[in-house]
Amino acid sequence: MKKRCFVFCMVLSGLCSLSAQSSGTEAPKSIRAVSISLRGTPKYPPGFTHFDYVNPDAPKGGSLTLHAIGTYDNFHRYALRGSCAAGYEYFYDSLMTGSYDEDDAFYPLIAESLEYAEDYSSITFSIHPAATDQEGEPLTAEDVAFSFNAFYEKGVPQFRTYYAGVTVRVLPGNRVRFDLPEPGDKEKMLSLAGTTVFPKRFWSQHDFSEPLVIPPLGTGAYRVKDYKMGQYVILERVKDYWAADLPVNQGQYNFDTIRYDYYRDDTIALEAFKSGEYDIRSESDIEKWTTQYTGSVFTSGQILKEEIPHQIPRPMSAFNLNIQRPVFQDRRVRMALNYFLDFEWINKNLFYNQYTRTRSYFQNTPYAATGLPSAEERAVLEPIRDQIPPEVFTKAYNPPVTDGSGFIRPQMREAMVLFNEAGWELRQGKLVHTASGEQMRFELLIYSPSSEKIAIPLQRNLARFGIAMHIRMVDVSQFVNRLRSRDYDMLDRGFSAESYPSSNLALAWHSDYMDSTYNLAGVRDPALNYLVEGIIARQEDEAALLAWGRALDRVLTWNHYVIPQWHTSQFRVAYNRKLAKPAVRPKYALGLHTWWLINPSGSS
Repeated sequence: MKKRCFVFCMVLSGLCSLSAQSSGTEAPKSIRAVSISLRGTPKYPPGFTHFDYVNPDAPKGGSLTLHAIGTYDNFHRYALRGSCAAGYEYFYDSLMTGSYDEDDAFYPLIAESLEYAEDYSSITFSIHPAATDQEGEPLTAEDVAFSFNAFYEKGVPQFRTYYAGVTVRVLPGNRVRFDLPEPGDKEKMLSLAGTTVFPKRFWSQHDFSEPLVIPPLGTGAYRVKDYKMGQYVILERVKDYWAADLPVNQGQYNFDTIRYDYYRDDTIALEAFKSGEYDIRSESDIEKWTTQYTGSVFTSGQILKEEIPHQIPRPMSAFNLNIQRPVFQDRRVRMALNYFLDFEWINKNLFYNQYTRTRSYFQNTPYAATGLPSAEERAVLEPIRDQIPPEVFTKAYNPPVTDGSGFIRPQMREAMVLFNEAGWELRQGKLVHTASGEQMRFELLIYSPSSEKIAIPLQRNLARFGIAMHIRMVDVSQFVNRLRSRDYDMLDRGFSAESYPSSNLALAWHSDYMDSTYNLAGVRDPALNYLVEGIIARQEDEAALLAWGRALDRVLTWNHYVIPQWHTSQFRVAYNRKLAKPAVRPKYALGLHTWWLINPSGSS
């Protein structure tokens, strides 16, 4: 499992400097390194033997069975259409890889070292001499250059936008060099360390932009052993995986095979788990966790239950509004709709008061904005004062609060004021547009019964106010296709979590990435461009990044692009007692890739 991929941010720990000369003018100094980190020095020094959260002596062997929901139709995660099989993250390695107990520190994998220009205008990777693909053929700088160009020419548009002007070339000594169009962008330069590497000899025979209906030749620890399209896929650990003994892989990839069985929906999947059809399950539905994880398999200890607290940054889970739809283009309408989600009632009646309302795009991090803006934040925001909601300067953002009784008339009155200001009014029990007389109506697109359960209370409250919200459930493939084509009004889908504001924010909020599937709200806003660009330019200044990150959080929340949902800061995990795990859990993950079978020789 890889912590980051090609777009994600990485910076360095320099070990030594070398002078470089060129004819006419002095070239920037060149710095060599074996590990890289966004800030400061990586936790693990050169020569480390394994990560702290693994058991380097974990036994190898046996089979792990997992589950997936929906279906799949191909084996290519980076195709521009289709749904990829589960487990794809095991197929390929990247130039360098990260640990799960620090922020954006990366260590040698396919690349054994790197060298970069002091002004960040270029970076060169030296390929490990033992690196091979899954059939034992050497991996070379040619494979790396081919992989980058495949992403650039036929990959998702956001890759091409992010790396515009970057060129790659192969150098003697099995090295590959990337040149940036301009110096000074340290983060972008070192993000190239996360480039996923594909074998050129396989992918040159296939269209990188299209789905792949046969198992690929990969570069990672597992490959496809068996499958039935859309129903199951079995991965097998590569017996002669060249990187098995590298420090970054010690104590990981312990199962001989990993099987993913597909289920139509999560209700069926839970019953299959209780019947012993698969081995481990993380539960996000507190009602299921409280009421349905019962029976003889639990009382006998055949299946173990654990609640594991953590402080991992939490995503902005939400009902996401596509502001390209006319009904959601007015901020006052979006703000008004927030009054109809009665979190307190849902939490009490559906979730046993186990959840906390999400109020930030940086939940569980120091970058979550609280109170009024600091002087440093105001300095960031002043240049865009006339482009952002005035509340950013005068009010602390918090989602509406109810008394939990289900009686929300006070909230409806607040919403009515906003609807009236935006040109909507009540007529004969329906909320209609003042000019056209058309009723407010929109569709919520979902693919899970769990989503429907939490959407129905919102739908009911909207209906009381004369707003028609239709809940449309589709299968996973349809959901993905409609997501990619932005064919939706509202989604039960939020924004991923990060421990700090990084350049990844551009994918979701910068106008250059309007076509990105991460830009769920369909936003194109100069004020957000300014904030994202400011964040990208300040990745090495922690104090400045704190002010810019909180400023962005304020602008996003007060623009009401979403109806925030809720979060919990613990893993709820049930697993077969045949499984074991290290004593130390990685800071930023559950760490399933470090588990093992207690008695692998006695397991099928």
